[in-house]
Amino acid sequence: MIAFENISKSFNNKMVLDSVSGLFKTGQISLVIGASGTGKSLLVKCLLGLVMPDKGFSLFDGRDLVHGDKLLQTEIRRKVGMLFQGSALFDSKNIEENVRFPLDVLTNMSTAEKKDRVHECLLQVGLPDVQHKMPNELSGGMKKRAGIARAIVNHPKYLFCDEPNSGLDPQTALKIDELIAEVTYTYKMTTVVVTHDMNTILSLGDFILFLYQGKKLWEGSSKDILHTKLAELEDFLFVGKIKELLYKKQD
Repeated sequence: MIAFENISKSFNNKMVLDSVSGLFKTGQISLVIGASGTGKSLLVKCLLGLVMPDKGFSLFDGRDLVHGDKLLQTEIRRKVGMLFQGSALFDSKNIEENVRFPLDVLTNMSTAEKKDRVHECLLQVGLPDVQHKMPNELSGGMKKRAGIARAIVNHPKYLFCDEPNSGLDPQTALKIDELIAEVTYTYKMTTVVVTHDMNTILSLGDFILFLYQGKKLWEGSSKDILHTKLAELEDFLFVGKIKELLYKKQD
């Protein structure tokens, strides 16, 4: 569980996040949505202490990451898995080496144990035979799957996904959503997804936090969002749906 209160951050006297509070529950997929520039990714960075908020705090299962000492911050971050927007695989490493990287850095596992764990994770994401391939030999969807394998290889308690469907066709994006749901519910993780993908919003949103101009204007589930009367959220959903339909038409 991740609880956060009054997270605020400004740059050059411009308020980017304004007293944002919320609760991301264990075993659920929480979405942070909003238009570009509303502070979605910045909120995640503040929660993780990668950017120090001007005020506010975040509690990871009751422990204050933002204001904790280096030892506590390191301990909590060891339990965080990250899926980056561009997958962020190392071009010079094969897929097995990429997925194994967190184990090399964070654990004292033997070579055999690491190999078994990497194989287990690649099997989980549907990539059983790509360990010796290089990232440039994989499709965009396969790279995202490999990124998920790397994110879960160290048995994280918390999983953060930044625009996981960016650049993917709708069918592949749906498979990535299904995979994120599968690993979340299987491992009972606290999963946070930054997204503007409409299919993700309507299918994965156990909890949704809507940011508008740096403020939290709405929160609820994917079922609740269909009945919203909030003008700003209706506009966001309508524009997103139109863009999605245009993309499908062009595809």
